[in-house]
Amino acid sequence: MVDDDPALLRVVEMALQMRGYRVSTATTGKHALDQIVVDEPDVVILDLGLPDMDGIEVGRHLRARSRASVVVLSADGAEDRKVLALDGTADDYLTKPFSMRELIARVGVAVRHHSQVVATVLDDRTIDVGRLHLDPNGYAAAVDGVALDLTAKEFSLLALLARNQGRVVSHKTILNALWGPGQSVDTLRTHVGQLRRKLEAVDGAPSLVTEVKVGYRLVPE
Repeated sequence: MVDDDPALLRVVEMALQMRGYRVSTATTGKHALDQIVVDEPDVVILDLGLPDMDGIEVGRHLRARSRASVVVLSADGAEDRKVLALDGTADDYLTKPFSMRELIARVGVAVRHHSQVVATVLDDRTIDVGRLHLDPNGYAAAVDGVALDLTAKEFSLLALLARNQGRVVSHKTILNALWGPGQSVDTLRTHVGQLRRKLEAVDGAPSLVTEVKVGYRLVPE
């Protein structure tokens, strides 16, 4: 957990430890980035208002160094800030003040997602959809050699659709695979929108097609 409020760090750390989690804390962005090199976490709970670095910038560095799921916990509830965080940094976003029960539930979802991502990465079979090449072993996606800058959630979503290329994957199947039961379809739509924008920005990328009220499918250019 990365937050510049020591009292909050202690409270959340104790709550998570009581549920069996091993927790490390940091009060600055630099400390957090140094720490994950030594002991890579499954989940990072990240405040955006850090004293030394902007939290979104910290998140971007996290993405480059770690496969951890990122849950933003911030007092900044502005819509633009949320969109910016979810677009390039976060898998989830929770605003302060918050319910401890909800935070713990979201950490549980993030842990399950991380396990799914790791399983995907350990499956080293490469995937090709037209000119898109996915390398789960290297955690890399590229179109004609042009790398796609994807969050962990977006990579998992793309890999799931790519393994089922041309076939419709239902909302329920995707939600259960990437988030677990009980997550809203709106969450999926948000991440699909972000992934679609990134694919559309690269010539030759496959199309992410919406099948209304059913699900999504990935088809070559």
